[in-house]
Amino acid sequence: MAEKLLIADDEQDIVTMLDSYFTRRGYLVLRAFSGEEAVRQAEKRPDAILLDVNMPDMDGLEVCRRIREYVSCPIIFLTARVEESDKIKGFAAGGDDYVVKPFSIDELGARVAAHLRRERRHAAAAELRFDGDLVINYSDHTASLAGRDLGLVRKEFEIVEFLSQNPGLVFDKERIYEGVWGIDGEGDSAVVAEHIRRIRAKLAAAGAQRQYIETVWGVGYKWAK
Repeated sequence: MAEKLLIADDEQDIVTMLDSYFTRRGYLVLRAFSGEEAVRQAEKRPDAILLDVNMPDMDGLEVCRRIREYVSCPIIFLTARVEESDKIKGFAAGGDDYVVKPFSIDELGARVAAHLRRERRHAAAAELRFDGDLVINYSDHTASLAGRDLGLVRKEFEIVEFLSQNPGLVFDKERIYEGVWGIDGEGDSAVVAEHIRRIRAKLAAAGAQRQYIETVWGVGYKWAK
């Protein structure tokens, strides 16, 4: 399956050039010409993102901060200049690398390939298979059933991660909320039930033949052994 690359830059010539380059090398390219569009395209779960820092409506740093809630793939910033303070801000926002314009397109291609190889190595070491063809990848925060990506958003995955790493143990909603949102989380533990409902719906839509998250009435939830 072709790896998916999101290219976000308000300069159309750069996006067109990079699209052509990476398409010829077998990537499936998603394009965005603004920060808002980049946020929308990131919902399609790209394998890597090339993100321009200086976009007019929403800069790349803000885009990065917004999408890091549900995107775990490598993010490489494209920028016209980079000082140490810029790098610190970018890494703090969730970026993984910087490439300065004007750049060598072959070097950029090599960097993208290197990040993706690193992600594949991590993923291979972090996959756990369960009965019924369910595969959870704790490294890239994804889960699939019979090869079909469940499309879990960040908090859904973190609930799956929390429960599946403690199979058979029963947790009430408050304990799950603390484990996923943290003790300082702003919200209500009632959101746990809604997230679990969505997880179950996604598993059912993918063809799950068993219940992975079981309800223990009057107590809470557990991951079925």
